[in-house]
Amino acid sequence: MSSIEEQGLLVRKLKGDPEYGPSHPDTKAAIAKLLELKAAAAPVKEPKQSKPQLEKNAVAAGKKDGGGVGGGKDEPLLIGITAEKSLSTFSDWYSQVLVKSDMLEYYDVSGCYILKPWSYTIWERVQRWFDDEIKKLGVENASFPLFVSSRVLQKEKDHIEGFAPEVAWVTKAGKNDLEEPIAIRPTSETVMYPYYAKWIQSHRDLPVRLNQWNSVVRWEFKTPQPFLRTREFLWQEGHTAFLTKQEAEEEVLQILDLYYRVYTDLLAVPMIKGIKTDKERFAGGLYTSTIEGFIPTTGRGIQSATSHCLGQNFSRMFGISVENPAWSEIQRSGKSSGETDGSGDEKLFVWQNSWGLSTRCIGVMVMVHGDNKGLQLPPRVAHTQVVIVPCGITAKTTPEGKSKIMDGCHRILRLLKAANIRVKLDDRDTHTTGYKFADWELKGVPLRIEFGPKDADKSQVLVCTRHDGNKSTLPLADDTLAKDVTGVLNAVHDAMYAKAKAEYDDHVKQISEWEKFVPLLDEKNVLLVPFCKEEKCEDAIKDKSARQAVDGDDTPVDERAPSMGAKSLCIPLEQPESEQQVAQRDCIGGCGMKAKCWTLFGRSY
Repeated sequence: MSSIEEQGLLVRKLKGDPEYGPSHPDTKAAIAKLLELKAAAAPVKEPKQSKPQLEKNAVAAGKKDGGGVGGGKDEPLLIGITAEKSLSTFSDWYSQVLVKSDMLEYYDVSGCYILKPWSYTIWERVQRWFDDEIKKLGVENASFPLFVSSRVLQKEKDHIEGFAPEVAWVTKAGKNDLEEPIAIRPTSETVMYPYYAKWIQSHRDLPVRLNQWNSVVRWEFKTPQPFLRTREFLWQEGHTAFLTKQEAEEEVLQILDLYYRVYTDLLAVPMIKGIKTDKERFAGGLYTSTIEGFIPTTGRGIQSATSHCLGQNFSRMFGISVENPAWSEIQRSGKSSGETDGSGDEKLFVWQNSWGLSTRCIGVMVMVHGDNKGLQLPPRVAHTQVVIVPCGITAKTTPEGKSKIMDGCHRILRLLKAANIRVKLDDRDTHTTGYKFADWELKGVPLRIEFGPKDADKSQVLVCTRHDGNKSTLPLADDTLAKDVTGVLNAVHDAMYAKAKAEYDDHVKQISEWEKFVPLLDEKNVLLVPFCKEEKCEDAIKDKSARQAVDGDDTPVDERAPSMGAKSLCIPLEQPESEQQVAQRDCIGGCGMKAKCWTLFGRSY
């Protein structure tokens, strides 16, 4: 019996057991494991014969050892994607792209994945850029333990309630029970802040600006999705402390801008900057700033990075305070405290921020840019920016002719490497040129250089861009080739961003009438609407939009999404009109209150 069949039997047994049933956490976990096993098996399934175009994309053009590279004579090898990038098959498409492009491997623990070099390099590029930028702000890197005691974790009640369902606990060491269960960090506020209280004794110790690159564990029972919803993931988390609120708020927006640039300048993915509503803000924080992306195929928003102002909540809880450097002057002047932020008190609690960016950014990039052929990698983060493919070498090619082509390819390789362009020469003699083209298109290499006999004679190279398939020639000259290729790569980035930005902009609909809300939502849009900012109204909007979507006819459904109802994504920093103007509008939720701001709502991951 296969592992899928065994897991299926377990799921049916738990569902039928009166002590468990469909809603029990153990049943949900078993279902998630079953879906995981099915997703892992999906990439190796034979394609449906009713999709000739997808089969054409999937079949390599070449043959190996005189026969089809699939094994038997003239048998095609399906190296490409056999599921369309569409709403109904999006999950299958996403899984196939990640596995067949060699980005990741499924692991035997549900919700955990192996990041292979093709994807980990992207994270390294993001990491190096962001690390350099935060160091310019004075942030330093540190490393704190993976474990946190139950006593410390429970200290900040509001904070831990937000993470409680996802916390993984260590209860045994060998065969012995631990005296106190130890949690594996879901985030590090409660790990770090007891030591901030120890280290910060004076205002002269401020600011403290630490960051760590690590992994965290959040044991989600929802269906895992690689990069988007995983039980262990890589991220960075910054934790800073300041004397004043003004300093803290300034950093919140500085970090948010860096996150925005990670997506726009590196990943070629558009974002909207905003502030989360109180309902969606970080548990225990004062407010949360965010960048929100959009997946056009599913019409859903996706939270892509967050920068939180924690206020003084955690510093009060963990006793992180200093003497007020202005206290002597306050006493001499006889002024009373009176300040709501405590700035007139003898003892000041510090103002804190936390901010994080994770490998979710890789998943967002894949979903936005990928197509039916596979990945489309933005040049600035691609493992390989350029691949050189020798062309025109056949059985009739003379040794001299082959040598001329290969010498030219090696010359191109040397010139590009000298300019720090990440380039690879595909000199495999076991595959045909057509196979190589399909293989590198699947892997999403931004630029392919073809070099054959005619190119050698004309001292030129033929370049093909992955994102649009356009071909052009460049002179093969020692002093210009690397510069010309760099120019093409920058143009590729700009074109990829422009296309994604146009799609996002086209799917942001600004409306004021509820009658348009669900129909536009069902057309895979996110909606900018006047909103009162009340949590009860926010819940009502989500409930009404979910119910109407269920009751409506022919409503597109993405079963992998957590909810069909619309939730608030953010309050955009760039508002379409002034506070005075929006205050004249009624709230979209029909609660009878006036709006306070324009808010972005949508279905989301």
